[in-house]
Amino acid sequence: MIHKFETKLGRGDIVIETGRMAKQADGACTVRLGGTVVLVAAVCSGKPREGVDFFPLTCEYQEKTYAAGKIPGGFFKREGRPSEKEILTARLIDRPIRPLFPKGFINELQIVAMVLSSDGENDSDVLAMIGASTALTISDIPFDGPIGTIRVGRIDGKFVINPTFKELESSDLDMVVAGTRSGIIMVESGSNEVSEEVVLDAINFGRENLEPLINFQEKIAKECGKVKRAMTICTLNEGLLKKVKELSLAKLDDINKLGTKEQREEAMSGLSKELIEKLVTEAPSGYDEGDVKAALIEVEEEEVRKFIKVNRKRVDGRRFDEIRPIACEVGLLPRTHGSGLFTRGQTQSLSVTTLGTSADEQTIDALEGETQKSFMLHYNFPPFSVGETKPIRGPGRREIGHGALAERALKAVMPSKEKFPYTVRVVSDILESNGSSSMATVCASSLSLMDAGVPITKAVSGIAIGLIKDEDEAIILTDIGGVEDHYGDMDFKVAGTKDGITALQMDLKIGGVTGEIIAKALETGKSARMFILEKMMQTIACPKGSISEYAPHITTFKISQSKIGEVIGPGGKNIKKIIMDTGVTIDIDDDGVVQV
Repeated sequence: MIHKFETKLGRGDIVIETGRMAKQADGACTVRLGGTVVLVAAVCSGKPREGVDFFPLTCEYQEKTYAAGKIPGGFFKREGRPSEKEILTARLIDRPIRPLFPKGFINELQIVAMVLSSDGENDSDVLAMIGASTALTISDIPFDGPIGTIRVGRIDGKFVINPTFKELESSDLDMVVAGTRSGIIMVESGSNEVSEEVVLDAINFGRENLEPLINFQEKIAKECGKVKRAMTICTLNEGLLKKVKELSLAKLDDINKLGTKEQREEAMSGLSKELIEKLVTEAPSGYDEGDVKAALIEVEEEEVRKFIKVNRKRVDGRRFDEIRPIACEVGLLPRTHGSGLFTRGQTQSLSVTTLGTSADEQTIDALEGETQKSFMLHYNFPPFSVGETKPIRGPGRREIGHGALAERALKAVMPSKEKFPYTVRVVSDILESNGSSSMATVCASSLSLMDAGVPITKAVSGIAIGLIKDEDEAIILTDIGGVEDHYGDMDFKVAGTKDGITALQMDLKIGGVTGEIIAKALETGKSARMFILEKMMQTIACPKGSISEYAPHITTFKISQSKIGEVIGPGGKNIKKIIMDTGVTIDIDDDGVVQV
């Protein structure tokens, strides 16, 4: 039976339909805004997946070119590997729903979102997120939702719900907010140096407008939702947990006082081996190594959080608001166009800037049309950065996501094409990692751009803020390390200049946080950003006055449009001869702008 529901959201109508398509999925629906339609289906396995200690959730988002009336380019004439937009949207779907499943629920779950129609005006990413929540809510899959999701823009000082692509061009804010009734659960934002107050107002504005979407989904579920299936929750044996706790508490207390990641990992490895010998090897008790290791992780998490709360300091000895030692260097590499090395504690990014011509621009063929991209930031995470050995493949979703966040943070300060007619590529290689390598990338890339002579308007710094929350208290942590990220409740990354925020990303492991916690995180993040920015400015205060001798030098001038044909010549004869005789590259735009 087909069910169709409609509700007003901002200036448009959201239409959700179920029962027509993908009826063999556990839950499926289409979500429509204007002429953009997304189909989302959710399927969950009937039994827990054996041998895993994590929630096996996968989210996929696909843009079908037929949605915009296009045929794919290339030889095969079909969609290939996911684009950056598809990967980032899949991450957007994953991040707010992942915390809303019970701990110990390890059934395989897959969410697939497919763009069936695109009007070139309304972005399909938010619709896919709404569809994922609705599909889960009406399915028999256990889910502590629904969630509401909207995009918030700000045009002429006023907030706008779900702005179109055209409206976003004149907006100084592009923010996606997702949340439950309990509070905000995810924020993803790029902005043009807006204040903490504006960001907080935008988040609160978004939260206020999530409630109708949550009510809407609950209404749909009441009318056509399935009865939720009985859950199989995999829990550790209480007897094993008790034994591991008894045998490890004293040593964990000592481990929590160790200053470095290497010392901690070595000590934890030794403790794990000791427990396995006592509980598995010497006195077989029905437990296997995996159970013992999982129990130790659970006990360690409890003790790390207790250590922070009771001792009022971090496991590495820092105060809650203390930032690890910072070192900044530029101009390290002799033949690159610009380089910056940023080290914060045990996290280190080497960022290198390369300048190219307009011929090096990236062509993006998206559903909404073809565009040219002249600023790119790519992030790499080699395994040696965390002392591991792994095969090196192409960039994964995490690398794509971290690179996009850093690129968004720096995009706001990049010069216009008229002022600086270069294509700019920045590559960040993470050489060490122990907490927030994406924010280290922002800092290193800012240094690298200034070293390359790219006239960015201001330097940009970034910081990651964490949270330890229980019923009694919410502790905000500045510059979180790996263990605090792993066992904490929030990863709040914020980047910006001395005058405002340019990027923000918030992810949670709990079911939501209040506006008060977000306000405190923004305030803490601002003072930390200013501290880091000061350290960066001591190394390089502004962009160099000239570019590297090894970079291409571009001269721009304009000729009459009537003379373009003469310069090019019949069959390109004239321009080819000039290029051959001089060795330069020449680009002539239709309006007569010439780049040599």
